[in-house]
Amino acid sequence: MHSTLLSGGEFLLADTARMDTFSPEEFTAEQRQIAETTDEFMKKEVFPHLDRIEDKDFAFVVEKMRQCADLGLFLAEVPEEYGGLELEKTTNMLMIEKVAPATSFCMAFGGHTGIGILPMVYYGTADQKERYLEKLSSGEWFGAYALTEPDCGSDPLSSRTTATLSADGRHYILNGTKQFITNSAFADLFTVFAKIDGLHFSAFLVEKSFEGFSVGAEEKKMGLRGSSTTQLVLDNVKVPVENLLGEPGKGHKIAFNVLNVGRLKVATQALGMSKGAFGEAASYATERKQFGRTIGEFGAIREKLADMTAAIFASETVIYRVAGLLDSRLALLDHSGSDYYERYQKAIEEYAAECAIAKVFCTEQLDMVVDEAVQIHGGYGYIAEYPVERYYRDSRIQRIFEGTNEINRILIPTMLFRKADNSGSPLWKLVKKAEEGAVTETAYAGEFTAAATTVARLKQLFLTMVGAAVPAKDHQEVLLAIADMVITTFALESALLRADKTFASASQSKQELLKAVVTALTFDLSRQFQSAASRCCAYALTGENLSRMHRTVADLAACPVEGLLEAKHRLSQAAQEAGKYIF
Repeated sequence: MHSTLLSGGEFLLADTARMDTFSPEEFTAEQRQIAETTDEFMKKEVFPHLDRIEDKDFAFVVEKMRQCADLGLFLAEVPEEYGGLELEKTTNMLMIEKVAPATSFCMAFGGHTGIGILPMVYYGTADQKERYLEKLSSGEWFGAYALTEPDCGSDPLSSRTTATLSADGRHYILNGTKQFITNSAFADLFTVFAKIDGLHFSAFLVEKSFEGFSVGAEEKKMGLRGSSTTQLVLDNVKVPVENLLGEPGKGHKIAFNVLNVGRLKVATQALGMSKGAFGEAASYATERKQFGRTIGEFGAIREKLADMTAAIFASETVIYRVAGLLDSRLALLDHSGSDYYERYQKAIEEYAAECAIAKVFCTEQLDMVVDEAVQIHGGYGYIAEYPVERYYRDSRIQRIFEGTNEINRILIPTMLFRKADNSGSPLWKLVKKAEEGAVTETAYAGEFTAAATTVARLKQLFLTMVGAAVPAKDHQEVLLAIADMVITTFALESALLRADKTFASASQSKQELLKAVVTALTFDLSRQFQSAASRCCAYALTGENLSRMHRTVADLAACPVEGLLEAKHRLSQAAQEAGKYIF
């Protein structure tokens, strides 16, 4: 394939044959060593003690977090000039994936290394970094992020927390309440968002020792019970003016730019949890016997294991494709100049839609995987003694973190349309061509021609549907349906690209598994696309226009898949033999 770095959202408008993608098979020896070090630490120091973490033994959590710091695991995104490693996003995601099966511990780890440290990295002054960054990256201090409030969740700009400059001009006086704050029981430094004079949304670095700052009681949560989640109360908290983070009134930049990468990290946490739950289910299927046979021999269980395998493959592929895009874009940046992190954020923002796609897709695949893992366990899956019970509870919040999946779905087409309106994207030109009957084709020629042809047809259908639905695009229901078309197209294309890229060098048995997983995903994702397109038709069209478009949907989304049963049998058998995820 001819490789080119596409702009954000351009995958919908370009031929799959033009694209290259980063895949997990390309991890370097150094990346694999970092992953192995992280994995060994988790297996030795954390996984055996999950009960202590579930019981909110935060002293133990802090102890293990500081051991993470000693291994250098807090340095992944810290600048080299401050003793950090500035690792690639692909490496960072790989680390998170290895921590993720310890779900509550991962919340502490991710909350600190992500939204706890990154606002400082991206927006801190030299003085602020000198005072705080080494403490945070060494594990001497822990960080937390205070954005959400009791009355504003998905709309943080409606914040009611206020900041008023003191009479002597030396402090901002903060008042308000923050809700659902991760790591609050043991965090030392909080990035707190408030409106200066009730108007200008801004961010402040608030130490827990500041007078008037207090931490509420732990929330009693459905899942992630071993993570700290409380309210924060700010009662005339005096924050030195030099602790204003970024520019006054520009707090939205900090809030939203940190969330772009945060969404990809939530997707990666979901991937690690999916792999953990799947390992439990695959092993159980080979051990549990009913009617004189292991339950994994029955077709009903084989199908579940195959579908779970395909879902994890797709999730893994989506995540590292997006991380690879970010790395490729960031590699083009000149590191010199005081505006480096401003350019850095713009580079990440280029793929904001892809980060949202990954977040939605992977968290929903996680929910499917953990649900089926419990189902495979039967009644035992409902018992706390079995790990799948914890995975099931802990999975649910992932669809709410970093913007609910509904908000993220609405953002995906909104960002694509805005880019087409403002930055010269050829979207509307291609929509017009599709309406005129132009056919989207692919120059792809390889082992996965059927999947590539399906992707091309789905892209054509997407363009056609967007043209038909534009008059109704102010309705959220229509945007949600369009988003689902985008998400499934990206996931299927990503799986195809990965399989194609690794096929030639794979063993014969691995080649058969690659063909099997692409077959399964082509069937499942094209059906999901068809459902979304049909919803979009029903929401946006009437009369003959509706009938004509339904015929178009049926024609272009039709995907006869041969060998599906054999493909799923192959995936299930390999998973049971391995007792874990197989790719």
